[in-house]
Amino acid sequence: MSDARRLQYLEAMGIQAWAERGAAPAAAGVAEAPGAIAEPAPVSFSTESSIEAGDSDVARLDWDALQARVKGCTLCGLEKTRTQTVFGVGNRSAAWMVVGEAPGADEDRQGEPFVGRAGQLLNEMLWALGLERAEVYIANVLKCRPPGNRDPSPNEVACCEPYLKRQVALIKPKIILAVGRIAAQNLLKTDTRIGALRGRVHRYADTGIPLVVTYHPAYLLRSPLEKRKSWDDLQLAARTFGGGAG
Repeated sequence: MSDARRLQYLEAMGIQAWAERGAAPAAAGVAEAPGAIAEPAPVSFSTESSIEAGDSDVARLDWDALQARVKGCTLCGLEKTRTQTVFGVGNRSAAWMVVGEAPGADEDRQGEPFVGRAGQLLNEMLWALGLERAEVYIANVLKCRPPGNRDPSPNEVACCEPYLKRQVALIKPKIILAVGRIAAQNLLKTDTRIGALRGRVHRYADTGIPLVVTYHPAYLLRSPLEKRKSWDDLQLAARTFGGGAG
């Protein structure tokens, strides 16, 4: 991707700092910002051992079998209101994995995560890092839309968790970007507010995979002044990835 094109996407996010300094826009893995980052721990893909015994069969499924299991899932009751499941999309050998909350109305209709205006902004966030949408893998904590786009219930999250864990185990990403409060809190098993989760590198479950938290694109559309903070998060993720995580 050319520097000119990347600058275009940075400007779409309201980011102009790099141009003001006379430097090229930051590419993934080479961004610089104040503050040191601890050396990432080695990644261990022992995801199967972290899945409860009752879900151990999910930990043995290949991609086709996992997608079929999700498509026919009736564990939490959301099959009664969904149009279709939203399994995930992208490169199944991706170094970057993006995890959001749950499908919305557009995603429920199209069967793909992060479409519509929020999806376009997510694409711009990735492009600003020098990444194409097709290069990463995008999934949600929930594979079905909660009615009225309400927050997922604890039971719904628990029912879907083995599916996401298996996706992570199959992909073996080098870094996970958690977008939005619901995704971050459920991936990290915490009720800490998103503002306190941002700005540092977490680890996903027992895998050791670095996880960085940022705001959901839908929130950024409503609060464009927060785009600067989101860009800081993306730079943190890029530095962590470039530092050899995994």
